Amino acid sequence: MTSFKLKIIAIITMVCDHLGDALFSVVSPLNFIGRMAFPIFAFQISEGYIHTKNIKRYLLRIFVFAIISQIPFYLFIHKFFGGSGLNIFFTLFLGLTSILLYDKIKKKVKSKNKIINVLAILPAIILSIIGQLLDVDYGWWGVILIFVFFVFKDNKIKTVIAFLILCIIKYSIEIILNGFSYLYIQLMLWTMLPIALIVLYNGEQGRKIKYLSYAFYPIHLLLLYFLF
Repeated sequence: MTSFKLKIIAIITMVCDHLGDALFSVVSPLNFIGRMAFPIFAFQISEGYIHTKNIKRYLLRIFVFAIISQIPFYLFIHKFFGGSGLNIFFTLFLGLTSILLYDKIKKKVKSKNKIINVLAILPAIILSIIGQLLDVDYGWWGVILIFVFFVFKDNKIKTVIAFLILCIIKYSIEIILNGFSYLYIQLMLWTMLPIALIVLYNGEQGRKIKYLSYAFYPIHLLLLYFLF
C-alpha cells in the first residue's frame, strides 16, 4: 500500500463524509464511510514529517492551505450544521508542530529520564488543548492522533494499540457527554477500520499528488456548498 493509494482512499472517504452532511440531516452510511478519512490524513502528516526535506516549508504549506480553506469550510459548516470552527488544515498544522517540537527535544536531550520524556510530550498536550479551545476539526483528538502516529512509527503493534485506545477514548467521551447510543459504537468501528490499511503501508510514495490533494479540500467544500 503506497502513500498515493492511501491518499486516494482518504480523499474518496472524505467526499463521502461531506456528501452525507450535504444530503442528509442525520448521520448516514456515507458518514460512517467518512470516518475512515481523517486517520489516514493524520498518518500521512506524520509520514510527511519523516520524509520532507524542508520542515519549515512543509509547515508553511499546511498553514497557507489552512487560511485558504477557512472560508469554504465556514460556508459549508454554517450551511449544513449552523456552526463554525477551524478547518482540518489547522488540525494538521498543530499536529505537525507537536511532532517537530517533540523531535527537537528528544534529539537535543538524549536521555532515558522519565521527566525528560514527559517534557518532550508536553508540547503535544498543550497544542491539543489549544486545538480544542480553538475548535479545530477533530479537536484535541486530531492533534494527538497525528502525534501518536509519529511516536510509534517504528512499531506497528504499538501503533495499532495506541490508535485503538484513542478511538475508544474519543467515543467514550461522546457517550459520557451525550448518553449511550449504538450510533457511537458504529462510528467508532468505522473510525478504527483504516488502521488495517495503514499497517499495510509499504513506505513507498507512489504517484505524487501533493498539491492536488491539498487543493481538493477547499474546492470540494465549495462545490458541495453551491450544489446543495
